[in-house]
Amino acid sequence: MAKISEKTVLNMSRLTILMSRISRSFLTFVAFSVVTLSSSFAADSTAAAGAPAANSALIGKGEQLFKENCKSCHKIHEESVGPALSGVTKRHPADWLHSWVKNNAVFRASGDKDAIAIYEKYKKAEMTAFPTFTNEDIDAIMAYVESVPVTAAVTPGTGTTTGGDPAFEKKQGEYDVIILALIVVVLILVFITMIVFLTVIKRYLKDREDKLDEEDKELLNQKFDIKAFVQSKAFIGVVVTLFILISVRACWIGMQSVAVEQNYQPIQPIAFSHKLHAGDNKINCNYCHTGVYKGKQSNIPSLNICMNCHTYIKKGPKYGETEIAKLVKAYEAGTPIKWVRVHNLPDLAYFNHSQHTQVAGLECQKCHGPIEEMEVVKQYSNLTMGWCINCHRETAVNSKDNAYYDRLLKVHEESKKKGDMTAEEIGGLDCSKCHY
Repeated sequence: MAKISEKTVLNMSRLTILMSRISRSFLTFVAFSVVTLSSSFAADSTAAAGAPAANSALIGKGEQLFKENCKSCHKIHEESVGPALSGVTKRHPADWLHSWVKNNAVFRASGDKDAIAIYEKYKKAEMTAFPTFTNEDIDAIMAYVESVPVTAAVTPGTGTTTGGDPAFEKKQGEYDVIILALIVVVLILVFITMIVFLTVIKRYLKDREDKLDEEDKELLNQKFDIKAFVQSKAFIGVVVTLFILISVRACWIGMQSVAVEQNYQPIQPIAFSHKLHAGDNKINCNYCHTGVYKGKQSNIPSLNICMNCHTYIKKGPKYGETEIAKLVKAYEAGTPIKWVRVHNLPDLAYFNHSQHTQVAGLECQKCHGPIEEMEVVKQYSNLTMGWCINCHRETAVNSKDNAYYDRLLKVHEESKKKGDMTAEEIGGLDCSKCHY
C-alpha cells in the first residue's frame, strides 16, 4: 500500500477547510433560493388564475366594493340570499345592471320583466339600493366578480378534485416544505461529514507536526478564540448598535400606538346587534343614524326611532324579550340609553360624515368595516392620521354630476397626470382641512 505524504495530507486538509466553508455558504444559498422560488411559484400560480394585470386596479376596487356592500347577500359561484353573480355580465347588459343595482325597486316599477322575475324567484327579498354608486363602481364590481375563478368541484364517484381545490394547494405546499427540509438535512449531513473528516486529518498531522514547516504549522494550529471574539471592539460595537436600534424601534412603535383604539369593543347597556338589523334585516344605516348623509355627525338614534319598530316587535331571535324590555322601559321612563361611544376622534381633528358619504360617495364599511356582520360593534380601522392621509392619496374624487369639480378636472387633465384625480390633488392633505 502506497504511503501518503504529509504534504498530500496537508493539501487534503486545506481542501477540506475550503469545502467546509463553501458548503456553509451553499447551504444558506440553497435554502434562500428554495424559499424564494416556492414563493414566486405560488405568486405566479395565483396571478395566472386571476385577471389580466391591466385590469388589476379595476378589479381591486371592485373587490373592495363587493366585500363592503354585496358579500352579505351574494356569493359569486353559488346562490345565497340572492342569485350567484358569476356570468351576470353575459346574462344582462351593462345598462340593465346599472339600473338594477342603483334602485331595483324603481327598476321593477318600470315594468322590466327580468327584474320582476328575479324579485319573484327569490321570494320578494328586497335588495338594498345603492343610489350613490357610479356606473364605474358597478362595472368594477362586475369585473371583480368575473375575475374570480370557479373553485373545483369533487368529481362524482372518485372523490378527487382538480385545480383550485384548497386541499390540493395545501398538500402541494406541504410537499414543498418536505423537499426543502430534505435538502437542508442532506447539506447538514455533508457539512458534519466534512467536519469529522477535517478533525481526523488534523489529528493525523498533529502526530507528524515536527515534519511540517512553519507556514503549515500555523495553518494546522489555527483556532477560533470565541472569548477574544466576544471581547473584541467590533463585536461589542455591533451588539450595542443593534440594542440601540431595537430599543428605538420598540419605543417608536409604542408611541405610535398611543391613543389608537383599534378593535375597541365595549359592552353596551343593551345588546344591540348590527348583524341582525343591518345584515339580516337589511335596515339602511341612514334610517337609524339620521345625520350620516347630511351632517357632520352620524347621530346615535333616539329611542323614538327604535320604538318605530319595537312598538310591535317585543321579542328578538337571540335574547327573547330581555333586551327589548330594557328599551321599552327606558322609553316609558323618558330616560335615554347611555350607549358607550366606540369611535372617538380627538377634538383637534375635524371630520364631516356628509362630506365623505354624500359628496365622496363612500360606504360606511370603508371606515367602519363589515358593520353588517358585527354582533357587537368594534372600531375596525385604526383612524390614525396616516390612515386618513393614505385614503386621501388613493381615493379618486367622485366628480360625477358635480359642476364644482369641472375646472379641477380640466386642470388635472392638462397636467397629464396618469389615473383619476384623487383627494390629495385638490387639497386633501392640507393641514387646515382637518385641523382648525
